[in-house]
Amino acid sequence: MTRRINAAGLSLVKQWEGLKNTAYRDVAGVLTIGYGHTSAAGAPTVTPGMAIGDKEAERILKADLAKFEARVERFVKVPLTDNQFAALVSFDFNTGALDKSTLLKKLNKGDYAAVPVELMKWVNAGGKKVQGLVNRRAAEAGLWAKGEFVSSNYVPANTAANKTDVATIGGAGAAGAAATVGPVIPEIVSTISNQQDELSSGQWVRVAIAGVIVALTLWGIWRKTRS
Repeated sequence: MTRRINAAGLSLVKQWEGLKNTAYRDVAGVLTIGYGHTSAAGAPTVTPGMAIGDKEAERILKADLAKFEARVERFVKVPLTDNQFAALVSFDFNTGALDKSTLLKKLNKGDYAAVPVELMKWVNAGGKKVQGLVNRRAAEAGLWAKGEFVSSNYVPANTAANKTDVATIGGAGAAGAAATVGPVIPEIVSTISNQQDELSSGQWVRVAIAGVIVALTLWGIWRKTRS
């Protein structure tokens, strides 16, 4: 059975897609409804004047997400926490580029810490940086960084636990990559900071705050693996 996006991930997607209960034409002139649903995504077909309720919009969104949940499950070859899985589903739902990304290549080599940095590279549309994409990528990076630590295997009281065994998913070292988080924090902040010149002062403050939140979250995970 295909893995499904968790509540935190669904909430993130809903926030950034936005809800429209009546059909409208997007910037490309495509009829759209609900949380960014178009006829190309599958049923239902969007028609002029069409209207749906909130529950129906969520049902359609979940159906639309199924394709991308399956893609993440198929393309990612390393263990993921529920939040990491959800962050990648949101990213792929928005870009459709997971399978062609450097992000995937690095992740499948076990470089979990590279994911937040790679996410922040996907902020352009039409050759220009888009503030909404900057904010969405920061939110996805923050969701990715939320640790879910569980004990890997039983360790006798008189045996010191190996730091690489502190946290795993399904007995595998998914969170072990968090031990490499410390060195990547400056790179995340630098990636976000590079956009300062193209943002107004108010926008820059919001982006900076998002960057700090991501960095502090990652630092917290790194601290846990060190203890």
